[in-house]
Amino acid sequence: MGRGKIEIKRIENSSNRQVTYSKRRNGIMKKAKEITVLCDAHVSLVVFASSGKMHEYCSPSTTLIDILDRYHKQSGKRLWDAKHENLSNELDRIRKENDSMQIELRHLKGEDISSLGHKELMAIENALDVGLASIRNKQVELYKMVKKNQRILEEENKHLNYIMQHQQGMAMAAGNAREVEGGYHQRAVRDYNPQAFRLQPFHPNLQERI
Repeated sequence: MGRGKIEIKRIENSSNRQVTYSKRRNGIMKKAKEITVLCDAHVSLVVFASSGKMHEYCSPSTTLIDILDRYHKQSGKRLWDAKHENLSNELDRIRKENDSMQIELRHLKGEDISSLGHKELMAIENALDVGLASIRNKQVELYKMVKKNQRILEEENKHLNYIMQHQQGMAMAAGNAREVEGGYHQRAVRDYNPQAFRLQPFHPNLQERI
């Protein structure tokens, strides 16, 4: 007895809907991989779940961008608006300029120059001369700046040394003044004699009594 035919309609139960989505998604991904291997086909598959999560598959021999470009050319349908087309053209232009600059950089390094003509080699030589002159000028500017900074530091160092020496001199003078004052005080104390200030009797009667 075979399975009954399933009616194709939205599954109301969210859990059953998620289970069915996972199974069908894996199945269609498997079919896309099989047709790629068996038939040498270029397949690109993008699936968005109801939650917004994306799943994708693309044949290893191509990319999604290449497939979309082929679809755009063969179907004649406009996938991109004018803004996106202008952006694509700008990216192509930048890519070409980058490739050209990479080639010029290799030439300036002396690489891949065997196929260049005389004019092209002269242009490279002139570019190197201009670059070398610019580098030398920059070196001179840096040297002058370093010397200027050194002079500023030396002047500041001299000024700081002068301040330190001045402060040390003032401290020494203050110390000497305190030493002189202390010595004078010590001498005054040492020379003090209480007997020198004793009253001497001069009255005859007082002297006889003593």
